[in-house]
Amino acid sequence: MPYGSRQVRNDQRVVVISGGSRGLGQALVQERLDAGDIVATFSRSRNEFIDRLRGADPDGVRFHWEAIEGTDLEGVRTFGMNVLRRYKRIDALINNAGVGVEGLLTMTSERDIHLALTLNLESVIVLTRTCLKGMLAARHGSIINISSVNALRGHKGLAVYSATKAALLGFTRSLASEVGPQGITVNAIAPGFFESEMVGHLTEAQRARIIRRTPMRAMCTTQDIVDSARFLLSTRAITGQTLAVDGGFSC
Repeated sequence: MPYGSRQVRNDQRVVVISGGSRGLGQALVQERLDAGDIVATFSRSRNEFIDRLRGADPDGVRFHWEAIEGTDLEGVRTFGMNVLRRYKRIDALINNAGVGVEGLLTMTSERDIHLALTLNLESVIVLTRTCLKGMLAARHGSIINISSVNALRGHKGLAVYSATKAALLGFTRSLASEVGPQGITVNAIAPGFFESEMVGHLTEAQRARIIRRTPMRAMCTTQDIVDSARFLLSTRAITGQTLAVDGGFSC
C-alpha cells in the first residue's frame, strides 16, 4: 500500500523501533514521542497502547504502526521501505523486537532454534540494512541493538538465546566500523534482569538470588534502559560499544 509523504520538521527525528507495542518497546516508543520525535513501529498485533496512539494521530503525522510478524523478513523489509517513503528519512533505529528461548540445548526443538535466529538476528539485519539507506543518504544516523546480559555471561538453559544476542554484539562492532565514516553510530545495550513481564514468572527465591548476585542489590527498571537509549541517541562520540545495564550483574 503506497503512503503519502509527511513533512518532517528540522528539529524532529524519525525513529524506527521494532516491537513497540508492549514492555520495553512500548516504553521506548512513548519516550521518543514525548521527546517530540516521529516514531514508526511494528508488532505482531495491536493492543490498547497502539490503538490509543493511532486514535490520537489518525493521519500518522507523528506515529506510524504496522502489523508485522517479526519472522516475516520480507514484511520487515517492506515496513522499513514504507517508513522511508512516508517520512522521506530515517534518523534512528532501535532494534528491540526479540524472543526468549529457554531450555537445555539437547531439548530445544529445531523450530525454536529457527525462531530465535530469525527474530533475534536475521530480522535485525534486514531492518537495519533497509533503514541504512536513508541514513547513508543523509550521512547521519543512530542505531541501537538491544542485546542481553546473556551475551556477556553464560547461563544454563540459554545457549540458543545467548548465541543470537552475542551475534548482535559482533554485528554492532563490525557495522560501526563500516558506517562510522558516514556519520552513523551503532551501539548495543545489554540489559540484565529488569522489572518487567520478563521476570514475572520468577519465584521470590529466584528474585532474591538474582538480587544477591547483583552488586547494586536491585533489579534494573525499564526506565534505566530507556535512559540509556536516550543517551546513546544523543552522542556522536560513542560507537561500536556495548552498554551493560544490569546493576553490575555481568561484573
